[in-house]
Amino acid sequence: MILTPKAICFDAYGTLFDVHSVGQLAESLFPGKGKALSQLWRDKQVEYTRLRSMSGRYKPFWEITVDALNYCGAALGLDLGAAQRDALMAQYARLSAFPENLQALQRLQASGLPLAIHTNGNPEMIAQAVESAGMSGMFSTVLSADRVRRYKVDASVYQLAPDFFNCQASELLFVSSNGWDVCGATWFGFKTFWVNRSGAPAECLDVLPSYIGSSLDDVVSLVCK
Repeated sequence: MILTPKAICFDAYGTLFDVHSVGQLAESLFPGKGKALSQLWRDKQVEYTRLRSMSGRYKPFWEITVDALNYCGAALGLDLGAAQRDALMAQYARLSAFPENLQALQRLQASGLPLAIHTNGNPEMIAQAVESAGMSGMFSTVLSADRVRRYKVDASVYQLAPDFFNCQASELLFVSSNGWDVCGATWFGFKTFWVNRSGAPAECLDVLPSYIGSSLDDVVSLVCK
């Protein structure tokens, strides 16, 4: 079966860009604690977006990422000075793409389907990440939560896509490797594709994604003849 959406919307962090690619630098700065720092940093980053969104206390995603890193330094007892913080944030600005992503996006772009990034990231962050990953020119637009000053899974963030493409949510395919994001997008009404790279169990939230695969190559197989 070939799916023919009007456009495909991709989450950025964790889907296009590997948020744990900072782990190697973190390990070199803090031996034995790199993996713990990478995981806690991501967990706190997402937690802070939810708390700020629910309470109406918006901060750009870059600033939230700095706040989450500062928390990690304190929680893990790290000697996190300005030099270490700046190095980690510089690395975060140019996160590695997952290995198959560039070729998969090229194939999707060649099929004629409009592609968008649909993200919590603020536009400046995404522009740098896209350029660093060699993805410039592949996306029709960047739909940033910064426009509505809320974060996923707030419906106003997801609404950016049908508004931009002038269609119903059900006519779009939303792709994310974050289980919670896929749940939110499915509740909103998108067709959803969960890129489950780690073989994680589905979230217990009474909702399932429309499609599941293990990489962006599986998205290509779904929509390209």
